[in-house]
Formats: sequence, structure tokens, C-alpha cells
Amino acid sequence: MEITYKKLTKAELDTFIKMRIDQLTEEYVSEGRQLPQNVDLKSALEDYYKRHMADGTFVSWLAMDATKIIGTSGMSFVEKPPYFTCPSGRLGLLSSMYTDPEYRRMGIAKELLHRVIEEARAYGCGAVHITASDMGVKLYTAYGFKHNGNFMQYDL
Repeated sequence: MEITYKKLTKAELDTFIKMRIDQLTEEYVSEGRQLPQNVDLKSALEDYYKRHMADGTFVSWLAMDATKIIGTSGMSFVEKPPYFTCPSGRLGLLSSMYTDPEYRRMGIAKELLHRVIEEARAYGCGAVHITASDMGVKLYTAYGFKHNGNFMQYDL
């Protein structure tokens, strides 16, 4: 088995979206939450990724075992008013970090994380944010992410 890495293209988008839905489902279930009914996440994700891949505000690296996608990553680029620790105002929002369960604990997620962090650096981001699942906290902490106790969310 030789793991290779490549950037996401439209050709892999359907599989990428399926894996994103698998990831979100796994996180919901592990947190003891009931999956929302009547949500067409596939169409919403397809619309999002097509638009943001086209304008350069979303990038993803994939881990491949031959032609099979076994790991995903994603970085969305947003801009907000500059502040002291991020004078560019550009932020990377990390998402879609997922590794096929059969391939976990092999360094794949770490490599994918590194690649999308470098994309954020090249884009001029001053910081990268993530809402980490319980499973991902160790990976992100080991990479150098720090908890930000100020993060809060208001659902609309």
C-alpha cells in the first residue's frame, strides 16, 4: 500500500461529499445526537464546494490508496476586519478532516492537516480556526492548535 496525496478536483467531488456526510454522521452519533431529518445536505454541500472551489476560497487535499480516496481535508478562506493577532484579517476555517476507519493511526490526517495549513499560509491567513470533534482534539493539539475559550456560537 502506497498512500499518495492530491488536491481535490471536480472529478472526486461526489466521493468527497459522501465522505463529508459520513464524517458529520459519525460525529453526530458519537455525541449522542439524533440526525436531523429532511436536510438535503448533499445538494447544499455540492453547491458550496462548486462555488468556493471555483473562486479559490476552498481547497482540499485528499489521501489516496491507488484510486480510492481514504482521507479528506478542507480549508475555507474568509476575511474579517483585521485584529492584533491577525492583521491580514484572513482566516482559514478547517473542515472535512476525515480518514477512512481502516486507515486511521497511520499519519494520514497529520499529513492532510499539514497540507491545508500550508494552503492557508500561502493564501495569507493569519490564523486557522476549527471546531474540533472529540476525536480530532489530540491531532490538532499535537500540531500546535490552542483552545480559544472565547469561541461561542449562536444557532439561527
